[in-house]
Amino acid sequence: MLYAETINSVLEQNEWTKVNQELLAKMISEYMYEDMLHPNKLNEAVWAEYQLTITSEKYYRYNAKSHYFDSYQVDARSIMIVEGQKERKAVSAIEFLLDVQPLIGMSAETAGHLVKELNHTLLADAHQLKDNSTSSDRLIMQDYAQLEGEMSGHPWITYNKGRIGFGYDDYLNYAPERQNSVRLLWLAVHKKTASFQSVEGLSYNHIIQEELSDQEIEDFWNQIQAHDAAVKDYFLIPIHEWQWKNVIIQQYPDDLAQSLIIPLGTGEDHYLPQQSIRTFVNQDHPLKKHVKIPMSILNTLVYRGLPAERTLIAPQITEFIKGIYERDSFLKEECRVILPGEVASINVPHKYYDQLKNAPYQYLEMLGVIWRESIYSYLEEGEQAITLAALLHIDKKGKPYIQSLIENSTLAEEEWMEKFFKIVMDPLLHFLYQYGTVFSPHGQNTILILKDSQPHRLAVKDFVDDVNISDQPFKELEGLTDEIKSVLRSEPPEGLTQFIFTGLFICHLRYLARIMDNHNLMEEKHFWNKLANAIHAYQSKFPHLKERFETFDFFKEEFTKLCLNRNRMVDYGYGDGDDRPHASEYGKVKNVLALWKK
Repeated sequence: MLYAETINSVLEQNEWTKVNQELLAKMISEYMYEDMLHPNKLNEAVWAEYQLTITSEKYYRYNAKSHYFDSYQVDARSIMIVEGQKERKAVSAIEFLLDVQPLIGMSAETAGHLVKELNHTLLADAHQLKDNSTSSDRLIMQDYAQLEGEMSGHPWITYNKGRIGFGYDDYLNYAPERQNSVRLLWLAVHKKTASFQSVEGLSYNHIIQEELSDQEIEDFWNQIQAHDAAVKDYFLIPIHEWQWKNVIIQQYPDDLAQSLIIPLGTGEDHYLPQQSIRTFVNQDHPLKKHVKIPMSILNTLVYRGLPAERTLIAPQITEFIKGIYERDSFLKEECRVILPGEVASINVPHKYYDQLKNAPYQYLEMLGVIWRESIYSYLEEGEQAITLAALLHIDKKGKPYIQSLIENSTLAEEEWMEKFFKIVMDPLLHFLYQYGTVFSPHGQNTILILKDSQPHRLAVKDFVDDVNISDQPFKELEGLTDEIKSVLRSEPPEGLTQFIFTGLFICHLRYLARIMDNHNLMEEKHFWNKLANAIHAYQSKFPHLKERFETFDFFKEEFTKLCLNRNRMVDYGYGDGDDRPHASEYGKVKNVLALWKK
């Protein structure tokens, strides 16, 4: 039977129970954080006992530890179900979801789709539990592109490997954690239906000659000519096999029939998918561009396409961000921050959906490409790039990746974390305070450059999706074109500050602080004190920005709480709107950094 051997190997009862218990603990923890669940606290122990009542006959009982930022860590092994006079271990994340549906206020439609996403996530978790045997001590030597394949997904979103649109065969072939290299397909797209954009001085011909061999180009040109078409009238564009088979053939039949789109064949180079699923790193020629192409599957909050308006503007945003860097000696000479630019793009709108007012956004981002500079092209002798998400990884034996790094660095935990916070925070704060410009520096977008296993430099990527600007009248933003302003999100002060507060502190550092504390590497409060010290150190260096420190205040008592699970489960559901969903706002979160406000 198809895949029977693989399924029997992966879906073993004990391991299936374990991944369910781990996901269930995460669900309870994050739903408590997002104020969707309100259990009764039964005692005041460090690992306090909680009771979550479902009905008069059924409740969940478990132990949880409270953390800063109103967060909780649930002990997966402690979760019990009491029903009537019987008590049993809680071993089903799906049963729990259905139990809390009326408490949370989910519609049946949303709950049904979420069951599907959670089952996909559990199956992927079971595969990772079975497959991942590399120790943290060995992983710290792992290459950047391979290391991304070891990651277990978004630390906050519970349905983090939902991937609606993938079949099981697609999962086995294309999921990042499977670490299978792929060869991209290539299409010829007529210039009257597509547009090419690039940074100044970079031509379409240069990109193609850099990305393809002479033989590939000749072969593809011959394919175009075989359709009685002129090579000069077409752009060559890479595409993923899944997108070709599942989206392009069905959605662009007119263009295929009229030879406005011509399938050419498979490229020679092998690429490895990264955590975002739609970004690919060249394994045969690491210095070649990273390729970002649409994959029209629903994963976490959004379809993984390429929004047309952002694909068109990507090179201009790169020039804006790099222009700041080139003119600023602190960023360029002291921080030496790395900014892998999205230097060229091709956008192919759909001629019918593009005319449809308020068309679902997923149909406006089905075909295109963004070429991003390779992180490897920036690395100097002895430097190693790692995704920031790697710092949250714990191996099968329970050893954190960050512990192995610190041990290998010869630094004490205190010194390592001080260097880490300075390396990460200085460039992010400078862009924000000096230029009213902010990245979304979550674990996937942020790359830590190590040297001798110590924090050395920072790299930040994904400008087109995750760069935002202040709505304040800053002179540094006066030169932006109306076109860029219309695409980048302009945010009020707290909204802009949230990209660092929530994107980095809540979405990444609160989990890192927990790992450090749980493994006796650093007490949690001391961890946050070091972050506060890094922010104060930056501010002491640039006293002329004092007014902006108050505008973008990281030390205020509380922030609006942004919620990712709540967005899917309560507010947005599985609607097919004309805009991508954003994090929900609900209530306030206490800010531990307020303890060190000056």
